[in-house]
Amino acid sequence: MRNSAPDADRRWRMPDEGALHVATWMAFAHDTKIWRKQRLLPVVRENLALVAKEIAAHEPVNMLVRKEDYDIAARLCGPRVNLVVQPLDDIWIRDTGPVFVTNPSGQLGAVGFNFNGWGGKQRHAHDAKIAERVAELAQAEFIKAGPKLEGGGIEVDGEGTAIITKSCVLNDNRNPGLTKDECEAELFRLLGLQEIIWLPGCHNKDDITDGHTDFYARFTSPGVVVAGLEMDTSFDDYEVTREHLAILRKSTDARGRHLKVVELQGPSTVRPKYGNDDGFAAGYINFYVCNGAVIAPEFGDAAADRNARDKLRDLYPDREIIQLDIDGIAAGGGGIHCVTQQQPRL
Repeated sequence: MRNSAPDADRRWRMPDEGALHVATWMAFAHDTKIWRKQRLLPVVRENLALVAKEIAAHEPVNMLVRKEDYDIAARLCGPRVNLVVQPLDDIWIRDTGPVFVTNPSGQLGAVGFNFNGWGGKQRHAHDAKIAERVAELAQAEFIKAGPKLEGGGIEVDGEGTAIITKSCVLNDNRNPGLTKDECEAELFRLLGLQEIIWLPGCHNKDDITDGHTDFYARFTSPGVVVAGLEMDTSFDDYEVTREHLAILRKSTDARGRHLKVVELQGPSTVRPKYGNDDGFAAGYINFYVCNGAVIAPEFGDAAADRNARDKLRDLYPDREIIQLDIDGIAAGGGGIHCVTQQQPRL
């Protein structure tokens, strides 16, 4: 493995999540102050193991785990999940891990976006090394990016179009002084993009990610986007999601297609045990697409859960839709997509 910036003729490209995977990468929870304070560690570990086992029924799963947590991870995850000993700070490998890219020569690249704890909000000495370590384990060429950002802030269609939020990437806590044009030029080069659809992102300054795209809008196929719609007028995202929908409906992708936008409302109620916690991430958009299946959350609102399942079934007619109770992860402010990272098949 060697560090490099891709030459122009190498044409790195980030595949769509729905393309075939070699594996999924995850990270196991340990006894951090965050999980201890919220008394969430046991349920978060169970949630992660449940997600890992469901994905492992469809493709290999590599779970990073601290040495001291290996035995409990092995017990919860079972034999189908491959455990890899690695120092960790937290579970959010979508952000700490690399963004995998491929090129026409059949090479696998892994872009490291200089994880800085979402703008210095959390300890990240170990997690800052995860991208390069996973690149090494995956036998991918490590590509060190210029900007600081996270995988949860990048949504692509695999055909040259991305959706990205300004509130996250163009934030002084990550990239002070970086202009939109400079950011686009770098992402075009690293990910094979031709068009970026910019969403404003969140207005809530308490959001640790500063409004990642994967909680707002996802490509389900080229030209088709599913976008969240917040129905509670007391939430900041009530106005934000409507603004995003208006932008997406006026947008075209890299091939000139007007986007088909499918709305997906969040739940009206959630299970009370963890749902009353501040920052509970009760949205259906943060699902994960693996080989043959879509792994999605459910929150105990029967009508909304059913509606989400049916919409995902329409959008992914050739995949099994699997809904899981991941309330512990949601209480920590994340979702299934946040704790997974796909390695594409060449």
